Amino acid sequence: MSMLKMVLGGLLLAVLCSPMAPTSALGRTQPAIDAAMPDRLVHAEWQTLLARAGFSPGLIDGKPGRKTRLAIERFQLAQSLPATGTLDEGTREALRRRVGLGTADWTRSYVIQDRDAALVTGPIPEDWNERATLPLSGYAGMHELLAERGWCSVDLVSLLNPDVPLDALTPGDEVVLPNVPDFLARRDTPLPAVASIEIDLGDKIVTAFDNAGGVVAFFHCSIAESVEKRPVGELSVKVVVTDPDYTFNPASWPEVSNVTRKLRIAPGPRNPVGAAWIGLDKPGYGLHGTVRPQDIGKTGSHGCFRMANWDAARLARAVSIGTPVVVRE
Repeated sequence: MSMLKMVLGGLLLAVLCSPMAPTSALGRTQPAIDAAMPDRLVHAEWQTLLARAGFSPGLIDGKPGRKTRLAIERFQLAQSLPATGTLDEGTREALRRRVGLGTADWTRSYVIQDRDAALVTGPIPEDWNERATLPLSGYAGMHELLAERGWCSVDLVSLLNPDVPLDALTPGDEVVLPNVPDFLARRDTPLPAVASIEIDLGDKIVTAFDNAGGVVAFFHCSIAESVEKRPVGELSVKVVVTDPDYTFNPASWPEVSNVTRKLRIAPGPRNPVGAAWIGLDKPGYGLHGTVRPQDIGKTGSHGCFRMANWDAARLARAVSIGTPVVVRE
């Protein structure tokens, strides 16, 4: 029996106590989504559909809160539905049509690749001088990598793969993850072309629009802790880089006392600006990925707008040089 079937069988027997759903047309055995399923997995399904549709709930964790509610509201408005912030049946059907997934397809089998193992490099040193010696800013462990492959929390990966030692997995092993695209691959599900971006500092959200003013994507972000470092007004995209390196300038980090020169931090998913950098025409400012997606939606940056790596990478592929960006208080 494959690891995928053992995992899902264990999940359903131990957690759901309900029969296995029919195998899908793609050959995957999926958890049944019905009245017997715990609320957390039901919510994780809808968060997965929202994320695929480009209306980010933040981390897919099965624990809906403010981020998920805002994502639902914005999706409803974009679909001309009543903005209730709840997943009523009309919203569920609109989501399914938008992403082309049925209930049985919200999870998928993921086979760990050699390229995945190569990205697991161990914990990132806290000392910036040590970080500058690393050839790659990789994941601390396989658990981090798998969570990012699923755009989800580590504990949801554990819930979908009960009794599986995540950090002991190697290439060829099979796990279950939310069915989202590989944001590192160029063939992932693209967003429509983005004509303009609006950043709302109050709600800490990023909204992308098409030429007609319709919403094509919605993301959460973190903003600067210091009000003085929050840019307000009209900006534009000046540069777009995927898999960027990072220049650590000690002048911008007064809390760091043992660095006396600029340092180059290697690219990688745990680089300070993550998987993508969308630089703005205000020097030093941009939208970018982050090493801590669980903190998205909070203040705390040095001035930039932090997004989950998967959100930043998708947005980077949909904007172009000169795309207008308006920052509102």
